[in-house]
Amino acid sequence: MNLPNKLTLLRIILIPVFMVVLYWGFPGATWVALDIFIIASLTDMLDGKIARKYNLVTDFGKFADPLADKMLVTAAMLWFVENGQMPAWALLIVICREFAVSGLRMIASDKGRVIAAGWSGKVKTASTMVCIVVMFLPILPPLLNTVCVWVIVLTTLWSGVEYFVKNKDVIASF
Repeated sequence: MNLPNKLTLLRIILIPVFMVVLYWGFPGATWVALDIFIIASLTDMLDGKIARKYNLVTDFGKFADPLADKMLVTAAMLWFVENGQMPAWALLIVICREFAVSGLRMIASDKGRVIAAGWSGKVKTASTMVCIVVMFLPILPPLLNTVCVWVIVLTTLWSGVEYFVKNKDVIASF
């Protein structure tokens, strides 16, 4: 197993650790969970750079890397929904977009086509990760929390629409 795949596995392993720390609730747990989230997010950036730079792209990485990202982000957002920082409808939009784009990619794959991450998808991922970090800050003005939720929702919708518009031919022949 190469280094990028090990980093992806580390990210997956960190997700339950992240959640256990949050639920444990010891003094400073939020800060520890935030540190874990940041480390896990950085492994996402690092594994991709290493895989591309050293030509270590694998089928496992293509499958597990985006899955690990979705699991990490969903775990954090579930925590925010449970704590009243994010409305459930916002998380539902994120999850539905992920299912829809994954479905589009599966249809394209059946036709021998790969749909790579677009620019808007990268913006969505980066802004979502930053907003999640901001939302974990213990003294967060309610307005900033609301702004973060809307940034997540709007970038999610924008990137989802872009995937379907750019790949409408995949669906047209379905």
